[in-house]
Amino acid sequence: MSETVIKVENVYKKYRLGAIGGGTLRGDLQSWWAKVRGKEDPNIKIGADVYEKNETFMALKGISLEVKKGETLAIIGGNGAGKSTTLKLLSRVTAPTQGTIKIKGRISSLLEVGTGFHPELTGRENVYLNGAILGMTNQEVDSKIEDIIEFSECRQFIDTPVKRYSSGMFVKLAFSVAAHLDSEILILDEVLAVGDMKFQKKCIEKMLEIAKSGRTILYVSHNMDTIRRLCSRAIVLDKGTVKYEGDVETAINIYLNDKASKPMLKNDLSKVERQSYLPKEVRARFEYLEIIDREDVTFKDNQIFKCRVKWRNFEDLKDVQLRFEIRTYDDIPVATSVSSSTLSFFKDTDVEYIVELDISRLVSGKYQLLVVLSELGGANNYVDIDGVYPACVFEIEHDKFNDYKFKWNNKQWGYMQLPDIKLKKK
Repeated sequence: MSETVIKVENVYKKYRLGAIGGGTLRGDLQSWWAKVRGKEDPNIKIGADVYEKNETFMALKGISLEVKKGETLAIIGGNGAGKSTTLKLLSRVTAPTQGTIKIKGRISSLLEVGTGFHPELTGRENVYLNGAILGMTNQEVDSKIEDIIEFSECRQFIDTPVKRYSSGMFVKLAFSVAAHLDSEILILDEVLAVGDMKFQKKCIEKMLEIAKSGRTILYVSHNMDTIRRLCSRAIVLDKGTVKYEGDVETAINIYLNDKASKPMLKNDLSKVERQSYLPKEVRARFEYLEIIDREDVTFKDNQIFKCRVKWRNFEDLKDVQLRFEIRTYDDIPVATSVSSSTLSFFKDTDVEYIVELDISRLVSGKYQLLVVLSELGGANNYVDIDGVYPACVFEIEHDKFNDYKFKWNNKQWGYMQLPDIKLKKK
């Protein structure tokens, strides 16, 4: 039986909310005198949350877990679930409020871009600095420095202060250092979200190589595909507690079901939070989407997805297209449909359309719909005016799958099933 290298027992972590002090004695005295007189604090920014004295937040509420040597463990959960706090405790960045953490072996952590890097030092100097933090000698780092530089793709800039690096260069070098220096445990928090696709692929291959070498990996990510590829076990955190611990696919299903919207025929889009990439100026806004001509959101063979969508225009719009994107429960795009002609609208008007989608080639499963209103520009460019995700949730069940001798593998074969191959013998 593999030995335990990380053991977390009944760990709690409490944080104090708000600023601890004003930054200066003068500021603290101003805040105190304003409070004594019942006045507004002159040092609080307009719109900022104001917390009572000693108000606290419990980030972790008695979590316990064990990690075996050579295991690749995924930690998943929504924002605020306690993932990053857990990694910071394991990396000894902060200490638990209550409970015990036992770790056997050296830990290399990459909790965010540039963790452990000094901005004034060059890339090469930071490699030696990180090695020293891990307890390695200069001779040990010398034996790995060329591999680190080569993997990072930063050779041209290795003797440049890292404060001049782009975020992509930063994470390339930081990941290369964490992956190549001698540590028994590697902790990674969303690091593959930065960097180009080619480098991300190289990182995944390196992590698979590390896992096979017997090193232990703890990995936090919202990318379920990389978790499936890399991890042998997963835990799901929810509001500071361990909701599930076990196999990866079950953990992913629990997480996705928790975060997914409830399937409904009529969906109020006016209250759905918009993505940050959309323009601040509100030129048009979706109001609702209703799946029509049916009593539930489960579609059978050859049934057409039919919905009514409505939005309001707040200014004159021309050369506008409506786009529907279908995505899986773990946010993988699988199909897109765009209105064939452009549309034009007057200011302060409500618009309502009936939309039909042929979803017969999608395999059985649960899906989410992204609805976008885009304005076409020069050189066939477009700008999204408004977009809602998820605008609705629906499910597909194909009876004809019973005709096959196997179950369709969505993860390996895709989410869109083409017509069966026709064979003709000579």
